[in-house]
Amino acid sequence: MKSNIASIPYKLSLKGRDLVTWLDYTAEEVHELLNVAQYLKKNPRSKSLEGKILGMIFEKSSTRTRVSFEAGMLQMGGHAIYLNSRDIQLGRGESIEDTARVLSSYVDGIMIRTFETEKVTQLAASSSVPVINGLCDTYHPCQALADVLTILETKGTLKGVKAVYIGDGNNVAHSFMILCAKLGMDVVVSCPEGYEPKADIIGKTVELAANSGGSFTLTSDPIEAVNGADVVYTDVWASMGQEEEALKRLEDFKGYQVNEGLLAHAAPDVTFLHCLPAHREEEVTADVIDGPHSAVFQQAENRLHVQKAILQSLVV
Repeated sequence: MKSNIASIPYKLSLKGRDLVTWLDYTAEEVHELLNVAQYLKKNPRSKSLEGKILGMIFEKSSTRTRVSFEAGMLQMGGHAIYLNSRDIQLGRGESIEDTARVLSSYVDGIMIRTFETEKVTQLAASSSVPVINGLCDTYHPCQALADVLTILETKGTLKGVKAVYIGDGNNVAHSFMILCAKLGMDVVVSCPEGYEPKADIIGKTVELAANSGGSFTLTSDPIEAVNGADVVYTDVWASMGQEEEALKRLEDFKGYQVNEGLLAHAAPDVTFLHCLPAHREEEVTADVIDGPHSAVFQQAENRLHVQKAILQSLVV
């Protein structure tokens, strides 16, 4: 059934914008995207992207990013083209700038999942169509929007929620910190020494929290971090490209596993989040990720809805 996309209560125009990091968006603009995502979750099928094409560049493998973007385009009447970097000239030395100019003449939007953040920013600077950061070494903005939508659904509000991230201060942590602080949440990050988020990201998060009425705390003590937490979030300890460090990281992250003992220090109705894929019995125990506090698979489904909201708002 065709849904009436025109009935979405748009307040702002985001058409033509790139999405590299949430630092480029206001809190009002993020709320706009969340509103659109909630609408599209209830009204999943439309023809709003009929005739539109999304080019998807993958230099890192993916399950949720690829399937959610591709399914989202199809559900809204559009089409997505999978472009593995090994199969296009970008993987053979063609410049980002040339790739951007060529793809812009073929497609209506570009999503890239890559390593260096500079590739995303260069692609956006040279493209005449919207560029969406599907993941880079510094940011994972689409994941963070799904995280926040899940928190909104489970808690009924965002402002004042205590959201705790336990583990590696990686790209997932960066985008989660930025977005939660921007939306007025009390953000706590707990990492082993040497695995903290980047200093400049911490500085920006502190500033965002001060402006939104939220707060930011960094601690190496996970028990202190989760005390009274409304949300507890973790990710794998060794991400893609860090496989050679896996054994060292297993040792360094001892004590940072999210298990029933750690979760007992949180609020009774705590929500557990994980961006997946998960390594059960490493960063999280099976009884937590499969337990009553887990919203992990709701969170994973929400990748589809927020991706569609981003496409609907930036590309149409």
